[in-house]
Formats: sequence, structure tokens, C-alpha cells
Amino acid sequence: MEQNRPVRKAVIPVAGNGTRFLPATKAMPKEMLTIVDRPVVQYAVDEAMQAGIEHIIFVTSRNKTAIEDYFDSAPELIATLTRSGKTTQVTQLEKMLPVAGTVSYTRQQVPLGLGHAVWCARELVGNEPFALLLPDMVSYGRQGCMAGLMELYEEVGGNVIAVEECAPEETSSYGIVAMGTSVQHGFEVTGMVEKPDPSVAPSNYYINGRYILQPEIFELLAGQERGAGNEIQLTDSMQRLAKTQSFHAHPYQGRTFDCGSKRGFIEANVAFSMLRADMRDQLSVSLPEILASHETRVQAA
Repeated sequence: MEQNRPVRKAVIPVAGNGTRFLPATKAMPKEMLTIVDRPVVQYAVDEAMQAGIEHIIFVTSRNKTAIEDYFDSAPELIATLTRSGKTTQVTQLEKMLPVAGTVSYTRQQVPLGLGHAVWCARELVGNEPFALLLPDMVSYGRQGCMAGLMELYEEVGGNVIAVEECAPEETSSYGIVAMGTSVQHGFEVTGMVEKPDPSVAPSNYYINGRYILQPEIFELLAGQERGAGNEIQLTDSMQRLAKTQSFHAHPYQGRTFDCGSKRGFIEANVAFSMLRADMRDQLSVSLPEILASHETRVQAA
């Protein structure tokens, strides 16, 4: 078993431009688009904190100050709500406010890819293992995805990634892992392949945007040549790190929505809405009506 030092910090990259959601993202960060009544980025922060993370590190870029403002106090708003007797909303806002000093921000001045964004957090992370959560990937299940990773990490140490199963014919859309020896909460990773053809894919388990990585990844990222898309790819450095350190995968027993895509974003809104007691019954009636109405219009067209 490799040394499994405590994982205290989490890196959340939020520097992307969100071009797939234009024009909405012309004036607001894509991470601030809401799933029901909370921005996408809040789900990643909540998941990290529920897994025991103590410090959140955001990797930002220009025009992302709305994220910093969101995780800051809003005394004028609190005062207005208090005067109006809206104590429930006041309690909700105060509960989501991070403890002072537990959130940090650093800039990715040039969009050079995920690997470069992670490297930009090196000074704030320091020489210790860290969690990495891609905020576009919003998980939905009985247990938070990062909490499951923590359980596996405590068992095996090293580097741990979360995976989910995709349809075998869809492997060319994902980073796919090769499966090795099984352990209690997952399995050993013996290889990682980016978007393989289904005919040669080593499995149908894809990396779903949750990681625990050792700090040696930063040195590899510093010298990493640009890969796909002319960007510094995290997977390329992970493959190099796997030559000297173990990697294990935790199969997430839930579902992850890619909220960087319009389809995934809409599906996440429906799924999380159905969890809400104040919305579930009404949606159970209205969604079939909407689908039936749409089908009628398509047939009539």
C-alpha cells in the first residue's frame, strides 16, 4: 500500500469560456448557470466539503469575479432579507458561506487546457495530495462521488480516479481505463486511453471528472508537451505518473451529468428537480404532458 497522506485541499478549475452556452455565457460564467436554484459550481463545492475537504482552490480567469462574489458575504442582501422577515433565505445564505480563509483563487492567464489549469494551482496545493473536481460534471446519487474516492484512497493510497460505465459503442467519446486487480472499493488501473475506438477499447469505464492526485503530477505537468487540441492534457501527465505510482479507480454508483453540454445541463435540472419535495409532484404531472404535447406537434409538422 502506498502512503495515503490526508487529502485536505481540492482544486476546482473554473477558467473555461463556456462557448457552448453562448449567448448566456457572454455576461456570466458558465459555472454560475443554475441547476434548479443553485449554480453548477456550488454542487462541486458541496461534494468536496461533504467528503472532508478543508480548503477549496479555484483556478479562475478574466470575467469570473461573479464566482468570487458568490462565495463571499453579502451584507446588504442579508440586511434586506432580515428586514423583510425572510429568515429561511438568510439561514440558507449563511449556511453556504465558506469559513474565512478556506477558499483561495489563482488565475490561469492563458487557456492552455486542463493540465495547465491544474498546474496553476501548484503553489496553493503545495507538496501534498489533492482532490480535483471538474465542476461541469455534476454527480447525482446516494453518496457523493468524491466521498467514494476518499474511501478507496484510504484503502490503497496513491492516485485515485472516479469512473462510470458508458455504452460500449460510446468509448470514442471518453477517456477510458483498463481494469486490473479488484480491491474493496474499486480496481487497479493498468492503462488509460483517450477516446479509443470501441473495437480496441480496454473497457467501457470512463473517467468522470473526479480525481485524487499526488503532488508529483505538478512536475510532470510543468514539462508536459501539448497534446490533443494543442493543449496541455492532464491525462498525458497521469499516464507518465502511472509509470512510478499506482492508480486505482472507483466505479461511481450514481450518475454524472455533463453540464458543459446543453443536453446534460437540462437532464441535471430535471433530475435534481425531481429530488425536491416542493417540485416533484407537479413535475410528475407536467413533464409527461409536455412530452405528449411535443410529440403531437412533431407528428402534425
